[in-house]
Amino acid sequence: MKDATLTAPLDMLACPRCRADLEYQDSHIVCKGCAQCFTMTSNIPQFYWGNDDWGNEKGDVTETIKAFYEQTPFPNYDNFDDTASLIDKAKEGVFARLLDEQIPAHAKILEVGCGTGQLSAFLSVANRTVYGADMCMNSLQLAENFRNKNQLKNLHLLQMNLFRPAFKDGGFDLVISNGVLHHTSDPRLAFNTIARLVKPGGYILIGLYHKYGRLITDTRRLIFSVAGDSLDFLDPHLRKVRASGGKWKAWFMDQYHNPHESKHTISETMPWFDEEGFDVLKTIPKTKLFSQFTDREKLFQKDEFGSSFERTLVELGMITKGSAEGGFFIVIGKKRRVHAK
Repeated sequence: MKDATLTAPLDMLACPRCRADLEYQDSHIVCKGCAQCFTMTSNIPQFYWGNDDWGNEKGDVTETIKAFYEQTPFPNYDNFDDTASLIDKAKEGVFARLLDEQIPAHAKILEVGCGTGQLSAFLSVANRTVYGADMCMNSLQLAENFRNKNQLKNLHLLQMNLFRPAFKDGGFDLVISNGVLHHTSDPRLAFNTIARLVKPGGYILIGLYHKYGRLITDTRRLIFSVAGDSLDFLDPHLRKVRASGGKWKAWFMDQYHNPHESKHTISETMPWFDEEGFDVLKTIPKTKLFSQFTDREKLFQKDEFGSSFERTLVELGMITKGSAEGGFFIVIGKKRRVHAK
């Protein structure tokens, strides 16, 4: 039988192998084009399709990263098990609260690399349709357990490789990929792939490790490799979660034992948006000197950007500001509408 929770997403989906439409056949989902059959586990359709056509030149790390997160799902669900506690936790962070306040009801959102689905679950509460996609079934199972227990009917989960998306192009008001692209073999190609999923006038939000902001974390990683985890007090986040074994392990493994990560700069990343038909609206941190991100920030309104010199100074300043959250930056863009001539 069809699972009722999957009926709504089906018209958004496309075969990750050939991009054709999909249909239900008994308890499976089948491609109308290539006849590839996809199974479901615990309401989670398994659309993962590998990068077999890449050859060896890219040094593909997809399977390596997949195996890592199957063993160490991130983040975990310590200290909350219902929607109220999830909302309380999410709103402790200014950024998540601003997203919730500023994304309208009825928006269609895709989180690529949702992990255990906490942000997707949080954003789905306010009558939005949210799709959480990840390549790791272990993480998705934790998300599905939470979704099912709390009856989050607007949240849909699926397994996929972001290089082989299981969605039709141009279907989403907002695509989020926060802390994911830097764990791929080709972050630029990954951005290109997920950018196609945004509708004209829609938005994309990506978060990446920063080239300079990550230096403190890299230094700690070297120290931990020699001294072990006994010096975990060097990481301020680990100090906060020391009493919670699950949170401690999830952060420690993700930050210090991840098998692959790349580092980027805001200056490097902004042209990606223009090349894929997006206008950059906002960067976090801001690129204009002495301009600070506030708790009243309008995330989807265009900022005034600093000069290349100012941007360089801001980026160098991340050397000292990247400690607490792992040296991270965010860029938000809006897809330009195509006007008929």
